[in-house]
Amino acid sequence: MSYDSAVAQMYSLGHELAHTPSHKFDLAHMRVLMAALDYPERKFSNVLIAGTNGKGSTAATLASILQASGLKTGLYTSPHLIRINERIRVDGNAISNSDFTRVHDEIEGIAQKLVASGALPWHPSFFEMLTAMAFDHLANVKPDIAVLEVGMGGRLDATNVVEPRLSIVTDISLDHQKFLGSTVTEIAREKAGVIRAGGVVVTLPQSAEANDVIGNAILDCGARAVNAVPYVPPVSPASTQYLVPSTQQEQVSSIRQRYPLEVLSEQILVESPLAGRHQLRNIALAIAAAVELREQGFTQITAQSIESGIRETRWPGRFQVLRAASDDPEYVFDVAHNPAGAWALRSTLSAVYGDRPFTLVFGVLRDKAMSEIAEILFPVAERVIATHAENPRSATTSEIRQAASRIAVDIQEAANVASALQIARRTAGPNGVVVVTGSIYIVGEAMRCLGLSI
Repeated sequence: MSYDSAVAQMYSLGHELAHTPSHKFDLAHMRVLMAALDYPERKFSNVLIAGTNGKGSTAATLASILQASGLKTGLYTSPHLIRINERIRVDGNAISNSDFTRVHDEIEGIAQKLVASGALPWHPSFFEMLTAMAFDHLANVKPDIAVLEVGMGGRLDATNVVEPRLSIVTDISLDHQKFLGSTVTEIAREKAGVIRAGGVVVTLPQSAEANDVIGNAILDCGARAVNAVPYVPPVSPASTQYLVPSTQQEQVSSIRQRYPLEVLSEQILVESPLAGRHQLRNIALAIAAAVELREQGFTQITAQSIESGIRETRWPGRFQVLRAASDDPEYVFDVAHNPAGAWALRSTLSAVYGDRPFTLVFGVLRDKAMSEIAEILFPVAERVIATHAENPRSATTSEIRQAASRIAVDIQEAANVASALQIARRTAGPNGVVVVTGSIYIVGEAMRCLGLSI
């Protein structure tokens, strides 16, 4: 099978949430698949990260720290911005087309045999297949350690077949209520499913509901908690963010946060490309996890490698500031797909741009909290252009307009992302700011339309 055919076959299975909860969430089926593959998930050390917001940022930062420490580092994240290969990385490099195809064909053949024999009641889902491919690839390349991001939930997520050296729980809020529960307490119970009996969990204090669930899970499992609070800096009212020109491309700028921090009894300068005060928590979780891994025997991790790894972190589409051409507006790309993410984006826009007006290009999946997100972001935009991605779950522009019916804002509708960007470019002008946000699929399509790489 060719690479294009392998990718097409994967997408024919549907996207991550295309199946019913019972179809998506069944670790027994994932374990059958792992057994048929000779348990690849047992052949590499790993860290498992669950949460609602910040999983990817924490994973990317921790993986960068581990790589900067000289460790061969795997990284599995989801979803992707532009290409499916992005999800499976080793030392920052995405899986090659040939390796993707080879691993896919192997697992596809095994999956078909399992279904034919009755060992599986149906074909593995898109996410189960991709997770199996990631584990098989990592087992083959033998990283020193891999950082794994939970797809959704935790307790019954396909990634949760691993036995991690440590688990990380990032901030928990309302999202995916259809699948995980309607309250923070219910969702937290699913996320806390990554905590292992006698294991280690890195976390931070958060909402009372989430704290209660996580705390009880730690006690019930006899796990050891690692508090990342010592690595959260006391931030003054003055912003720690600044805009610097990239050394790689004149059209690219980056927002960075800088602050001193004591790590492993040494003073380091944290300089992260992840903008926004909310990212301070994700960076702290990554640092705490790195220090814990050092204590577990990964002595290559030092204060200097932690400093370098944070500085070299690459996690596109998270308040990423780009200018596609000299006569283009400044583009800000940010995946704000739930209310907590929308508040984080609004706060960061205020810290970086103050009252400077901006044009908002917005699209979101229809199962998200559209009204709440719109009520947070639309009022602070000078103009709003609603659009939708090439995804069957994308909300239509009329659905977005309806969701924002209580907001006194003029919404212009664009048939697709490309036309939305044309309108935004024309209306914002070369001195303007265009914020592209909502679904990761919107952000990814926008970057492709502008010819931007990640």
